[in-house]
Amino acid sequence: MTSLDKIERGPIVAPVIAVTSGHELAVELTETLRLAVPIALTQLGQIAMMTTDLVLIGRLGDEAVASAALAHTVFFISFTFGMGLVSAVAPLAAQAFGARNPRSVRRALRVGLWAALATSLPMMVLPLFGERILLALGQAPAIADLAQRYLFGLAWGITPALWFMAIRGFMGAVNRPQPGLWITLAAIPANAVLVYLLIHGQWGLPRLGLFGAGLATTTINSAMFLAGLWFVMGRRPFRKYQVLGRIWRIDWALMRQLILIGAPMSLSFLLEYGLFAAAALLMGLISTTALAAHQIALQIAAILFMVPFGVGMAATVRVGHAVGRGDAPAVKRAGLVATSLCIIFMSAMTIVVILGRFAIARFFFGDAVESAGGVIELTATLLMVGATFFVADGIQAVVAGALRGMHDTRIPLLFAVIGYWLIGFPAAYGLAFRLELGAVGVWIGLSCGTAVYAALLILRFRRLAGHLELARG
Repeated sequence: MTSLDKIERGPIVAPVIAVTSGHELAVELTETLRLAVPIALTQLGQIAMMTTDLVLIGRLGDEAVASAALAHTVFFISFTFGMGLVSAVAPLAAQAFGARNPRSVRRALRVGLWAALATSLPMMVLPLFGERILLALGQAPAIADLAQRYLFGLAWGITPALWFMAIRGFMGAVNRPQPGLWITLAAIPANAVLVYLLIHGQWGLPRLGLFGAGLATTTINSAMFLAGLWFVMGRRPFRKYQVLGRIWRIDWALMRQLILIGAPMSLSFLLEYGLFAAAALLMGLISTTALAAHQIALQIAAILFMVPFGVGMAATVRVGHAVGRGDAPAVKRAGLVATSLCIIFMSAMTIVVILGRFAIARFFFGDAVESAGGVIELTATLLMVGATFFVADGIQAVVAGALRGMHDTRIPLLFAVIGYWLIGFPAAYGLAFRLELGAVGVWIGLSCGTAVYAALLILRFRRLAGHLELARG
């Protein structure tokens, strides 16, 4: 018997005594929180680094913030495709773990690492030619030039960021997401210090401005990947999986499965981020003030989104475990509990944002607050409009994660087309320019598209979960 075969095969979840439905829901809530809290905190840590970048860049003025908005738009359109493929590691590994097949757990991570490498190299092309793309889309030359400087620093961090994401998916699938959180918590202050030093040229380092901010983030992404690799290779319980064993051997059958699951996820992410990228471009056509306000409001939305996104990742694992062990009722419970958690959290946070919207907007400008009055006012207005958006955005993240646990990604891709591009974008454009609502109209359109997408995903999950129960019966 090999060391891989000796991996503990005890209960995957806490023992469930099927006494009452309430007891089962309580157990599911406990297990979901055990996974969701560290995963969500890790996601918040990731966005905290981006927010730190934006706050430090904000000290350079509203043009720098606007250029960072466009740079992030170009970068994430490129990054998102690889993110979808790598995100397929979690459902593949989770179902294998639920079925007590440790070799397939290891192979899921291995093909994820290869997929990240294969996709990240061509993905660098888009950020490296960001200025030309932005000019072709009608953006101001000065803003496009600043955005390119930032992108030259960011582009090289795509590969290590995707590798770290694959490792995190593996950690979560085996019920041990905590090391990803520890690494991210250490990276937040390190990123803040390095971004500041390279922007302003302190401690003997060169003054690199926006390029320095991007280069610092790339450096931290590389360090995070190396730390994650150290954990999975040398620390319990990960080292028993021997994740780099025969790393040169690509499991083509599993790679095909990863692509079949991950490619629709990538396209769904692209449709979602593409909508927000298009919204940023619409804002750029309205005014620099609108673009800067949109970026700050969207950053707040992104911060809030990280919690339901983390809960959605936990739902992927919980549903995947249940599918792997053939437990149909547990699939439905996992989706119900995760969605309920999301609704409670996002409702509370929406109230907080509405009450503190002006303070939030002022925070991003520091000493430059006096010269940014127009941006602050518009940001506060957009955050108020976002009250119709935040809860729906959280629900779609969680339910989409639950569907990924069942390897259902193709129909949600169709829903993304309908919600984001047949409804969301036309509404944003029409309200902004035809009805002359400007930036507010763009955000109303985003809210409409997201709400439709969330509703379609809920109906899809209910149908599939019902079919599983019927098949079991």
